[in-house]
Amino acid sequence: RTYSEEVWIPDPEEVWKSAELLKDYKPGDKVLQLRLEEGKELEYCLDPKTKELPPLRNPDILVGENDLTALSYLHEPAVLHNLKVRFIDSKLIYTYCGIVLVAINPYEQLPIYGEDIINAYSGQNMGDMDPHIFAVAEEAYKQMARDERNQSIIVSGESGAGKTVSAKYAMRYFATVSGSASEANVEEKVLASNPIMESIGNAKTTRNDNSSRFGKYIEIGFDKRYRIIGANMRTYLLEKSRVVFQAEEERNYHIFYQLCASAALPEFKTLRLGNANFFHYTKQGGSPMIDGVDDAKEMVNTRQACTLLGISDSYQMGIFRILAGILHLGNVEFASRDSDSCTVPPKHEPLTIFCDLMGVEYEEMSHWLCHRKLATATETYIKPISKLHAINARDALAKHIYANLFNWIVDHVNKALHATVKQHSFIGVLDIYGFETFEINSFEQFCINYANEKLQQQFNMHVFKLEQEEYMKEQIPWTLIDFYDNQPCINLIEAKMGVLDLLDEECKMPKGSDDSWAQKLYNTHLNKCALFEKPRMSNKAFIIKHFADKVEYQCEGFLEKNKDTVYEEQIKVLKSSKFKLLLELFQDEEKVLSPTSATPSGRVPLSRMPIKPAKARPGQASKEHKKTVGHQFRNSLHLLMETLNATTPHYVRCIKPNDFKFPFTFDEKRAVQQLRACGVLETIRISAAGFPSRWTYQEFFSRYRVLMKQKDVLGDRKQTCKNVLEKLIQDKDKYQFGKTKIFFRAGQVAYLEKIRADKLRAACIRIQKTIRGWLMRKKYMRMRRAAITIQRHVRGYQARCYATFLRRTRAAITIQKFQRMYVVRKRYRCMRDATIALQALLRGYMVRNKYQMMLREHKCVVLQKHVRGWLARRRYRRTLRAIVYLQCCYRRMMAKRELKKLKIEARSVERYKKLHIGLENKIMQLQRKIDEQNKEYKSLLEKMNSLELTYSTETEKLRSDVERLRMSEEEAKNATNRVLSLQEEIAKLRKELHQTQSEKKSIEERADKYKHETEQGWNSHFGSLLSVAESMEKKLVEETKQLELDLNDERLRYQNLLNEFSRLEERYDDLKDEMNLMVVKSSNISVFLSFPSLFPIFTHCRASLCCGRGALLDLPLLFLKQEPSEKKAALDMSLFLKLQKRVSELEQEKQSLQDELDRKEEQALLLILVCAELEYESLKRQELESENKKLKNELNELQKALTETRAPEVTAPGAPAYRVLLDQLTSVSEELEVRKEEVLILRSQLVSQKEAIQPKVNPTVQSPQDYHMLNEDGELWLAYEGLKQANRLLESQLQSQKKSHENELESLRGEIQSLKEENNRQQQLLAQNLQLPPEARIEASLQHEITRLTNENLDLMEQLEKQDKTVRKLKKQLKVFAKKIGELEVGQMENTSPGQIIDEPIRPVNIPRKEKDFQGMLEYKKEDEQKLVKNLILELKPRGVAVNLIPGLPAYILFMCVRHADYLNDDQKVRSLLTSTINGIKKVLKKRGDDFETVSFWLSNTCRFLHCLKQYSGEEGFMKHNTPRQNEHCLTNFDLAEYRQVLSDLAIQIYQQLVRVLENILQPMIVSGMLEHETIQGVSGVKPTGLRKRTSSIADEGTYTLDSIIRQLNSFHSVMCQHGMDPELIKQVVKQMFYIIGAITLNNLLLRKDMCSWSKGMQIRYNVSQLEEWLRDKNLMNSGAKETLEPLIQAAQLLQVKKKTDEDAEAICSMCNALTTAQIVKVLNLYTPVNEFEERVLVSFIRTIQVRLRDRKDSPQLLMDAKHIFPVTFPFNPSSLALETIQIPASLGLGFISRV
Repeated sequence: RTYSEEVWIPDPEEVWKSAELLKDYKPGDKVLQLRLEEGKELEYCLDPKTKELPPLRNPDILVGENDLTALSYLHEPAVLHNLKVRFIDSKLIYTYCGIVLVAINPYEQLPIYGEDIINAYSGQNMGDMDPHIFAVAEEAYKQMARDERNQSIIVSGESGAGKTVSAKYAMRYFATVSGSASEANVEEKVLASNPIMESIGNAKTTRNDNSSRFGKYIEIGFDKRYRIIGANMRTYLLEKSRVVFQAEEERNYHIFYQLCASAALPEFKTLRLGNANFFHYTKQGGSPMIDGVDDAKEMVNTRQACTLLGISDSYQMGIFRILAGILHLGNVEFASRDSDSCTVPPKHEPLTIFCDLMGVEYEEMSHWLCHRKLATATETYIKPISKLHAINARDALAKHIYANLFNWIVDHVNKALHATVKQHSFIGVLDIYGFETFEINSFEQFCINYANEKLQQQFNMHVFKLEQEEYMKEQIPWTLIDFYDNQPCINLIEAKMGVLDLLDEECKMPKGSDDSWAQKLYNTHLNKCALFEKPRMSNKAFIIKHFADKVEYQCEGFLEKNKDTVYEEQIKVLKSSKFKLLLELFQDEEKVLSPTSATPSGRVPLSRMPIKPAKARPGQASKEHKKTVGHQFRNSLHLLMETLNATTPHYVRCIKPNDFKFPFTFDEKRAVQQLRACGVLETIRISAAGFPSRWTYQEFFSRYRVLMKQKDVLGDRKQTCKNVLEKLIQDKDKYQFGKTKIFFRAGQVAYLEKIRADKLRAACIRIQKTIRGWLMRKKYMRMRRAAITIQRHVRGYQARCYATFLRRTRAAITIQKFQRMYVVRKRYRCMRDATIALQALLRGYMVRNKYQMMLREHKCVVLQKHVRGWLARRRYRRTLRAIVYLQCCYRRMMAKRELKKLKIEARSVERYKKLHIGLENKIMQLQRKIDEQNKEYKSLLEKMNSLELTYSTETEKLRSDVERLRMSEEEAKNATNRVLSLQEEIAKLRKELHQTQSEKKSIEERADKYKHETEQGWNSHFGSLLSVAESMEKKLVEETKQLELDLNDERLRYQNLLNEFSRLEERYDDLKDEMNLMVVKSSNISVFLSFPSLFPIFTHCRASLCCGRGALLDLPLLFLKQEPSEKKAALDMSLFLKLQKRVSELEQEKQSLQDELDRKEEQALLLILVCAELEYESLKRQELESENKKLKNELNELQKALTETRAPEVTAPGAPAYRVLLDQLTSVSEELEVRKEEVLILRSQLVSQKEAIQPKVNPTVQSPQDYHMLNEDGELWLAYEGLKQANRLLESQLQSQKKSHENELESLRGEIQSLKEENNRQQQLLAQNLQLPPEARIEASLQHEITRLTNENLDLMEQLEKQDKTVRKLKKQLKVFAKKIGELEVGQMENTSPGQIIDEPIRPVNIPRKEKDFQGMLEYKKEDEQKLVKNLILELKPRGVAVNLIPGLPAYILFMCVRHADYLNDDQKVRSLLTSTINGIKKVLKKRGDDFETVSFWLSNTCRFLHCLKQYSGEEGFMKHNTPRQNEHCLTNFDLAEYRQVLSDLAIQIYQQLVRVLENILQPMIVSGMLEHETIQGVSGVKPTGLRKRTSSIADEGTYTLDSIIRQLNSFHSVMCQHGMDPELIKQVVKQMFYIIGAITLNNLLLRKDMCSWSKGMQIRYNVSQLEEWLRDKNLMNSGAKETLEPLIQAAQLLQVKKKTDEDAEAICSMCNALTTAQIVKVLNLYTPVNEFEERVLVSFIRTIQVRLRDRKDSPQLLMDAKHIFPVTFPFNPSSLALETIQIPASLGLGFISRV
């Protein structure tokens, strides 16, 4: 161990961890200095006893290999790491380990099992493709056919590892590749048996919700042609104990829970079922439900499966009765009488239900459940049993019934799969448990591990045998390989005095027990056998060292399960039942059963225990009954091993990656445990013990050529390799030279790879050094020259710029001087003027402010004076009122006091007297004062009256004077006011004039702006319309492409139907040939109907009548082929041509409908434009309304402003300004009304246009005058009018087209309905005929034929009558014309005198011989027709015709013969010739259909014949390419359009046959030439291949190269050109060839990990470029062939591009648009570095790609369909060759034909 080497060290979590050595190891070191991958450093202590070093890690380029034996270091950590890398990083679940296929369950559906994958693996060598279950199946199938030896596929693994699924896919592969289309239902039946077998044999366990509790071996039988004919199933290891006991969190078999879930169904009412928790046998596990599983739905699937397997409803109900009886039996309880006896409670309900369901007597069953019969030599007596024994007997009876029912169902499945033909060979698929070990292991695990010991021994011997054969074949010294032989363990179990033997012996003992058996085991084997141990803490267990692990078995229950005791009396009670199915179950026990059905009772054998017959000897019965389960299982296992040893085994080991069913999650501990148990590591150990790495000499030379010097390379590759190896590896024991290979010990390939990598690294460094130096020198010289040149130009430019700068600087200074002077002067003047103006304004402003301030102060003083006075007065008044109020209050108080005093005083008399004296005096004084005041009042009143009189007179005088003065003043004022008002009116009018002028300008500007905005709106609107039109155009283009695709699909389907028809026709011909060899007594029709194999043809035809246009041809053509005579065929051809004509009419109708659809799309586009215009109109209306609102608001604001600003006299109603404003208001309101009318008109117009779009509504016409107000120049109105007329025109067109479309649609619907009725009638007739017996069928077919012929005769009679009428009419016209001509001739004779005739001398005339003018026709006799077909078609050699004669000569000759028959108006001759020609071409192609030249020749001639029929048909579309002379040669009497369709179909069939021929020729070359061959030598290296032989990528003599493919393409192209094939047709053939090359290459690339590397991507791109160069040389680049290679090109680019960053992911997603997401991810997962310089693709990068491609909608299919054939078309290609110039060579032997 040296520094930086990587090793594996044990780890408790990950099992093994990778670490790097930090220090070289020296012998004697006890510690290794290591660094883990996460960077942690540690010291690893070596084992002081063994001193074993940790295992080395393989180089990175070997990680992820397909075959584990290709690894240089073979050990457990390398195997585990390789499996993990493939499973987690590459998503690959299959890996080879020598002869073993390791399959890891992904717990996810993967798209790798489709029919395309099956086709890809079919016929391939096992090492050529990536590991797959299909590769194993193909190897088994191939060896069965090659070696004439039966095969077997052994699938093993834990529960939930995927064994059943793997076996299912293997059977599907056999059914697909065996070619047994009629027998493929065998596989369907086997798969249909899965639901019922799972329901009765699967259960929920702690490890698996659907665990198979039995094993099965299915033999798939094949006949001599290796087609599937049947199957047979043998089952093992049924776990019977589960019926009566389930552990915690487990369930019983699914069928019981399905019954309980369906208990509410009416048919199950009699079973009296309930919830699963009600029954003892279904509630023990405590988990009656499974998440995500509906037991009721599963019950429906189970019943459907029973029906498919032929189990009738009555038998199904019988099965369910028995299962329900078992459930009720489990609820039977026992009551103890004493310690040795028990009884069933009276009328116990569960037992009553059980007896009713089983049809037995209650008393007998209750009695024998609690008693047993003991028989001795002299007497028989009945003994009661204890409660515990009664419960055990009940459970044993339930298990026995269930096992018998299980076997009965298996027998019925085998009957359904039984082959009716003798079996020639078979392939067996064994689906059985792998090694098991649990916490508690019992008899079940013991039997399973015993079986696995036997299988492991057989596996080891087989591996050892293969190794020995390989060494002997290569003639290298044979050395004995030490491998683990588990025969001692098997002897411990099955030999004499072994575990099973001691168990059987203990079972025979009267008082045998598990404890005594354990003691016997200890006494016999402990310390005597190294494989047997005793646990320290237990005396009831033992340990056996199996090949996989130590297992501790608990002895408890071994004896009971081995005995499997069932009391005979209980069986007798069941046999006395009236239940038919129950009797069938127990009658089978009396038969002798083979030991293959016997299995242990833990998973108890399928065999029935023999029960003593009624009148048999007790001894014999007892002997049979005591045959133990262990003995039976041992016998069945021996028979299984004999079967496997008689076959060639193939091994599939299924691995369960985790216990939680997480997809693509790898648990290293569980994986290692299973790898040790399934023998994979033992295979590795055997391989590693010898020479695990093997190279052919050529592969070794190619890989390690870099380690050789030129002088070491010799002509002999073998000697060269020997010389190099002797130098590289000194120890000769490390390798051996075989006959064809070099064998290396473990680790030597890694050593050679290290030397190679070091050599390449040194070479790379030297190359990099040299190239980088050269690049840098070159870059430096280039930069130096560029710098000098740049300096020269820059310096000159700088000098010129400096001179210019100096001149400009001087000029600028002068300009600046004058400019600054001018600016300063101007600024001074401006500042002076501004200063003076500012001073004046400022001084005025200050004075005005001062004046205003003084004025404000004066006003403030006045205001203050008044305010202060008002405030003082208010304060005074308030004070006065307060004082008065206070005084009043005070006085009132004083008065009250005074009053109180007075009241007191008044009480006394003296007081009253004093008062009276004072009051009298006062009254007198007051009276006196009153009199004086009255006198003064009267005098004052008189004075006042006199003053009033004088004042009134004075006032009147003054009022009159004031009135007079006011009148004069008003007159003066009126005069002055009139002058002022006139002046103001003039100023106002001037102002209004200016205002109107400004308004006019603003309106004009607004109008211009509106016009501009309108134009912009129109432009934007038209732009949007253009964008809409472009989008509609794009949509139309897309729909056109979609229609083209649909047309291609329809064409492809039609051509596939033609292909199917040709296949059926060939089959019919084969059967007809077989019929001709037999002695036929009855008529031809009866012979035809007597063959049952022909009736599927009719059934197929009936089904195909509804499949499409081409399918209508099948039925008449079949009837056509039934008639033996040519005459009958000719009659049938007319019916066939009618149907063909109908098909062509339907095609024309389809084309018309397509045209109509295009027109509707155009109308939809116009409607969208109209809707856009309407939207624009509505927007314009809204703008006008908003504009009107704005004008109205402005008018109101103006009126308010005038009202507020004008004086009242100015705004008075009579004022002139008021009148002017009123006039303006009136005009504005009128304009507003006009705008409103315009808006109303626009609204009505919009409504009328919207109504015009609706059907059958005429648009309302508006007068154009209303629109003139929209704008001044009327452009908007004109545009609107044009739009309206366009809308009207579009509407009328839409209405007419809609009417015509509806009419055509109705007519087409009627025709379709009539066709459907005719079709249904034909189907009913055919179905009725097929259901009749043979005699009636003959009569019905004859009747149908007579009816058909009658209809044809009637049609022909109608045509004949029409032709007779035409002939009579033409004869009358001919007579009239003849009479007129005769009259004209008589008139001419009368005009000529007889003398002139006599007098003229008779001169001898020289008549020149006229050259014969040929008409381009060939004449032959009717009896020479067969001779013509024979010489021209059947016996013609294409090669001689192609080389010596003009292309298409047979087609021209046939057409010229047809022309002559047409010229003669002989329809029988035309029909007979065309029918014979078609049949002759078919015979030639059937006879020589594998010859490319023949098929190409007749494809070319058929197309030329078809073109001739078109060119000379007389139709204008074809005649326009003709010369006038060619138009004279057109057919005149017959329309052969129907025959053109027949010839077109024939050409399609020939084209498809041509494609198949070239595919068969190219297919062997493609993979070798495009992928495996190194076109660029030395680019790609070869990696180790492992045990599986891979096809060598080095070109040997027998391998194909790219040159082979190109030579073959040249051959194809030259042959097609020589035969005169149409150029367009050649392009289609080339496109198909290139598609086949690309599809097959890409499919193999996707299935071969060794091909996904950078160097292989370069090879592929080079090969593709060569193919493109070939296309360019042949001028075929526009054929579409290059586009078919686009997926392959992108896959090659994907292999070469950088695959690290997000930018790389984005580039890959945009680049690989022709690849699907599945293909991209698959290539990235398969990408494998060949050298150390390449890097692997990270899983995170692949996840990024998947996320980016998540929204891409593409097919989930992984592989391309290599069998896909593009639909072919035959474009019309007229010939310029003149028919009259064609000469018939004598070599053709057509002397009986003459030119006309």
